[in-house]
Amino acid sequence: MLHIPLWKRVLILAVFVIGLLWAAPNLFYARVEAHNDALVEAEKAGFVSDGQQAAIKLWPNWMPSGLVNLGLDLRGGAHLLAEVHTEDVYKARMSSLWPELRRALADQREVLGAVRRLPGPADQLQVEIENPDQMAKAVEIARSLSTPVVTLTGAGQSDLAISASGKVLTIQLSDAEKSATDDRTIQQSLEIVRRRVDEVGTREPTIQRQGADRILIQVPGIGSAAELKELIGTTAKLTFNPVIGRSNDANARPGVGNVLLPSQDEPGVYYILEDTPVVSGEELTNARPSFDQNGQPAVDFTFNPAGARKFGAYTAANIGQPFAIVLDDEVISAPVIRDAITTGSGQISGSMDVAGSTQLAVLLRAGALPAEMTFLEERTIGPELGQDSIDAGRIASIVAIIAVVAYTIASYGLFGVFASIAVVTNVILLLACMSAIGATLTLPGIAGIVLTVGTAVDANVIIFERIREELRRGRRVAAAIDNGFQEAMSAIIDANVTTFIAGLVMFFIGSGPVKGFAVTLTIGLVTSVFTAIYLTRLMIVVWYEWRKPKQLVL
Repeated sequence: MLHIPLWKRVLILAVFVIGLLWAAPNLFYARVEAHNDALVEAEKAGFVSDGQQAAIKLWPNWMPSGLVNLGLDLRGGAHLLAEVHTEDVYKARMSSLWPELRRALADQREVLGAVRRLPGPADQLQVEIENPDQMAKAVEIARSLSTPVVTLTGAGQSDLAISASGKVLTIQLSDAEKSATDDRTIQQSLEIVRRRVDEVGTREPTIQRQGADRILIQVPGIGSAAELKELIGTTAKLTFNPVIGRSNDANARPGVGNVLLPSQDEPGVYYILEDTPVVSGEELTNARPSFDQNGQPAVDFTFNPAGARKFGAYTAANIGQPFAIVLDDEVISAPVIRDAITTGSGQISGSMDVAGSTQLAVLLRAGALPAEMTFLEERTIGPELGQDSIDAGRIASIVAIIAVVAYTIASYGLFGVFASIAVVTNVILLLACMSAIGATLTLPGIAGIVLTVGTAVDANVIIFERIREELRRGRRVAAAIDNGFQEAMSAIIDANVTTFIAGLVMFFIGSGPVKGFAVTLTIGLVTSVFTAIYLTRLMIVVWYEWRKPKQLVL
């Protein structure tokens, strides 16, 4: 009846010890943080300096070094809400399409007559055809420049909507392509912002899409919103460099006039490149996902006239040789030149899926923001305010734990002591889980921890009340304890599952403070069930085997 196998006892204690080890770094937050930062910097540099070595020694390497990351409201930092003007991309697409369309129409000048672009809306391309009776031919030529929309929802549709009225040929992006373009523009903006923020080494920034055309940017530890805006506005360094060779040695000497850069997608692989690029990102006008002649996902890219001339000359002289696409000193792709690219447009193809081609296109376009961003909301949270929040949250948590412990001990005596130990263990395991997964703790998250303390005690209260009922029925001590745990099990599971479902809904649908609260609540529910059902039971069983009481007053 009242028995726990040895293997289960060892497993319960092992979970407690592992949780204690994973939660321990949070007691030495500054030291562990300096240790982690030094490791990251040493990995990037490829060597360990004396200062980094001293910081690394601040924390034992055999100990876990994961920390509960502090959110914006606890650490201080900057908050921005930006609106992306996606219509700017429509204008750029039409502007880049016009030279190609003009050349195609000019080839049929004998049939169509003279053509000229008319002023009109920025997101449209309006062209006047001298011979309106040949408009069908002009429409056919324009349609030959269209490509399929590269999205699942837009499959089978063209990226251009073409219409004609009298002498005027009107071209604009189709609705499906506008939707795909909006998504790509937001993704590109997110990627650029993330790269700019990561460059300064901030910890756990929140960079996510909100709604159709807005981006939420929260960066803990940065000085001010103005500093963050300046950082986001900088331009990524994108270049196209000749490839000299590959190496697996991070310390290989590239030679005079060359540079050694790591591959982004192949860990441990380094490329030796010529230091002087063939063309730079400033000369790239567009890059978007497409399909190659075999129907496989690819990426189309376009240079401006100056870039097209330089790239055309280089590719003509280096057919069969690879060239590297370098973004922020990392090689994101190294395709082989199959043909001379003299038109200013090229294609990167290979072993990639649609998601991979979309991601590569985003990276290629990450040299500059694709569209203007308007900052709708700006906030700067000072570190002093964040520290005040931490102190207030710490006091609230301590007061809550003391109050709960006092109540349970007063109500249930020795069993209340067991429940109190389980509550403290529950908080330790909660912090351990958050440290292990790198979760971010916010002020609402602290509220979730306090609430978890209450739910952990609630499970013990249900168990103890069931034991009391069994004792009133005249059960022996062992049977009363065993039946109490068995009968309370279903009620505890049902209550926590319903709350867990609510927590998941808040996590996946909510954002910001709501999501921070949901993280601690859902993790805390799991750890509270473990401590109430298994740890409390283990302590009671060990006590019973030691004392073997004939009576129990509860």
